[in-house]
Amino acid sequence: MSFGTHFEDDAQAMSEINMTPLVDVMLVLLIIFIITIPVINHSVKIDLPRAVNQPNQIKPQTINIAIDHDGTVFWNNAIVDASALKAKIDASSRLEPQPELHLRADRKTPYERVAQVMAAAQSGGLSKIGFITEPTP
Repeated sequence: MSFGTHFEDDAQAMSEINMTPLVDVMLVLLIIFIITIPVINHSVKIDLPRAVNQPNQIKPQTINIAIDHDGTVFWNNAIVDASALKAKIDASSRLEPQPELHLRADRKTPYERVAQVMAAAQSGGLSKIGFITEPTP
């Protein structure tokens, strides 16, 4: 006797899939989901206080120092000499937050002059120094 077939020949295999176990598993999963979803969504309703959150960080100002090919130093596009540069660096290092120093030098500027300006900035207390360059064409 074969299951699900009405053929006289017992040599032929059963070609139908038994769907009963699949339906049983799906029904069990459906019941599990029906039971667990209300538990997951259950929460205590609380009226939380509202507050305005504004960042307290103040963006530091930037100081642009440019050095010309002959060694002339510009502080925010104004010419300064060595003593005025040191005084401005000392005054800027006391600001909160400490400003960023953007150093831009001409291609033909001697490196010694650039190093002197960097040393003056470091000895004056400015620690954030960035170099401004132009991309190659």
